[in-house]
Amino acid sequence: MPGTKKVFVKTFGCQMNVYDSERIAESLIPYGFTETECLEEAEVIVLNTCHIREKAAEKVYSELGRLRQVKDDRREQGKQTIVTVAGCVAQAEGAEIIARSPVVDLVVGPQSYHRLPDLVFRAQSESRRIVDTNFPEDDKFSRLPDRLVAKPAQPGATRAASAFLTVQEGCDKFCTFCVVPYTRGMEFSRPVSGLLDEARSLISRGVRELTLLGQNVNAYHGEGPDGKDWTLAKLISAVAKLEGLERLRYTTSHPHDMNDDLIAAHRDEEKLMPYLHLPFQAGSDRILALMNRKHTVAQYRRLIEKIRTARPDIALSTDIIVGFPGETDQEFEETLTLVNEIGFAQAFSFKYSARPGTPAAKSEEQLPEEVKTKRLHRLQELLASQTSRFNEGCVGQVIPVLFERPGRHDGQIVGRSPYLQPVHADGDATLLGRVIPVEISSAGPNSLLGVIRAA
Repeated sequence: MPGTKKVFVKTFGCQMNVYDSERIAESLIPYGFTETECLEEAEVIVLNTCHIREKAAEKVYSELGRLRQVKDDRREQGKQTIVTVAGCVAQAEGAEIIARSPVVDLVVGPQSYHRLPDLVFRAQSESRRIVDTNFPEDDKFSRLPDRLVAKPAQPGATRAASAFLTVQEGCDKFCTFCVVPYTRGMEFSRPVSGLLDEARSLISRGVRELTLLGQNVNAYHGEGPDGKDWTLAKLISAVAKLEGLERLRYTTSHPHDMNDDLIAAHRDEEKLMPYLHLPFQAGSDRILALMNRKHTVAQYRRLIEKIRTARPDIALSTDIIVGFPGETDQEFEETLTLVNEIGFAQAFSFKYSARPGTPAAKSEEQLPEEVKTKRLHRLQELLASQTSRFNEGCVGQVIPVLFERPGRHDGQIVGRSPYLQPVHADGDATLLGRVIPVEISSAGPNSLLGVIRAA
């Protein structure tokens, strides 16, 4: 019987937060809740926050300001509302959130959201504000309910064709610009048996593509059924054998942990898509050392050569930071040189922004904002040209597309190519959830247009 109480979850930031938001909503369902997209009807409102990008906390406080009126309106109707801040901003600024935002009832870190039903009950019954940002010893994943039907990508789709599956959390690398070790904790890899059970559940409900997630996913070392630690490559092999699954991806990887068996998996595992997101962050060895990235430019070049030898058609994506403290004009030019040399199908580029509590934030060599902005514009022009060139190279090809959702126009459906590009085509909604050959007719800066050739 459907629950009569409603929970509204808004997600900020990374793909892992998308996964976490689904699990947050699912954790409340056994207690009579159903998820809603209508903010005004929710007894529980959750902002699942991200602390990686610039001004992340400010966005949260701005959103909380808007929620005050919603909560006041519901109070006038005699309705209680529990406003919850979850995720990495909650972990980093728990007490400050309570101090700055009277509208907030509950703050819960990313390692404690399995406790959310109990925390909501306590906030309601005890009429007090609660902060839970501990790193509990118990495994949150083992305390969460079984997966439900994967959420549709948007209204109109009956089931989601693709889903995220978190296999690893946290990071031990301590890059000097990054807050992940402080907000997500040290590396933790989920046991293989639980992951396979969750994957089977998702597949049985219509999921055809899984993306394995981790802050440092290729450092995965979860316990296998044989009692030994499994690598990500071995986990991929096991997941690929599950009947009904057609595609596999993983993200995000660190060059330091890109080992030979994982590279070989790109050659050997047919279901593993020819797409790899492998951040290098900067093209200068001195800046990489200051970032504590644990790899050099030469090592990254050799790694890309090995990957392309194993899978010549692979599409590469990356993350790049410009304007790191102390970065010179020449060192920025070295980044442009590396981008030109390698060529990326996609990339995410950012101006350095100080994260409180990280070593780089304490540097006395912070660069002027106008310098960082100018460098970012130059880099993004280059990256955009590479993405356009890659997309245009797909025109005339027939490629398999997993259709996921209806398009904006009547009679149009949208899916993803093996290279993660959005592909638009005219087609019936009955094709959603299927992999269909599509001839690409034109390419835009961020997507492809095609014609279905078989169904």
